[in-house]
Amino acid sequence: MPFDAAHAGFESRWSGGPGVVGGCLTPPRWRNAHRLGTSAICAGGPVVSSDRVVRIWAEVARQSQGAPVTVAHVCAAAVDGVGVDGAGVTVMVGPTVRETVNATDEVSTGLEELQLTLGQGPCVDTFAVGGPVLAMDLSAPEYLVRWPAFTPAALGIGAGAVFALPLQVGAIRLGVLDLYRVRPGGLSPHELADALAYAETVCMLLLDAAAGAQPDSAELAWQRNDSSRQDAVVHQATGMVLVQLGISADAAFARLRAHAYAHDRRLSDVARDVVERRLRFDPDPDPDPDPDPVVPIDATT
Repeated sequence: MPFDAAHAGFESRWSGGPGVVGGCLTPPRWRNAHRLGTSAICAGGPVVSSDRVVRIWAEVARQSQGAPVTVAHVCAAAVDGVGVDGAGVTVMVGPTVRETVNATDEVSTGLEELQLTLGQGPCVDTFAVGGPVLAMDLSAPEYLVRWPAFTPAALGIGAGAVFALPLQVGAIRLGVLDLYRVRPGGLSPHELADALAYAETVCMLLLDAAAGAQPDSAELAWQRNDSSRQDAVVHQATGMVLVQLGISADAAFARLRAHAYAHDRRLSDVARDVVERRLRFDPDPDPDPDPDPVVPIDATT
């Protein structure tokens, strides 16, 4: 279901100038965001209470336990604060270049990989349109029509509702924060406002890192699974298929994804087979070879 600003209880603006995230004023340094003593004001909308800012950062600090704050801590805080069962963050450069930065559990990891493999789902739509996509009940017929491959697969791994929130600064789209619940049901206006605040907090951390800040060192237990390593394998396999077939990177990625879908396998597993040389992609044969080519006759002979 497309995002309905009225459902959020406030007008959401997805643009802004310097020092603006999602249309909301932010401090000059991201790590000072939790020190705001005044309300952050959204362009064209009402005041966002400083109580929410303090509460969000207090929950993140509780998860970090004094260590430098990471995206993993924000995801864990969002799970508790919004009242969902899992969260995942995927950074996206385009339709084929993306990386899962963190996933709190196996279902979240599965949702991120399904959307990467199938090329459809709330995360994909959110990145394309630049606004939240709230699928309150994946068993509803509208979602099977909208995402015919993703929806049954997501239900099969245990997701009943998925909420995709953009990581966006003005016109620049960084990726998506995905939240899921096992049971169907929408977000209340209060929960949606908190979810958007957590998404903005992830933006702060990503932009801090892009600006050259020292990388955070704290890790949660689930992040030791190292989902970024799986993404690196996909990138490496794409390069190998590119060389094997003599095609573009986008076309090579599409071949990997098509193979994974056709054989009902995870994209990362197919990629690992390619990297470890258990699987090779050969160029398609000439669809219409000419068994008896016509040799032109030289009229002078």
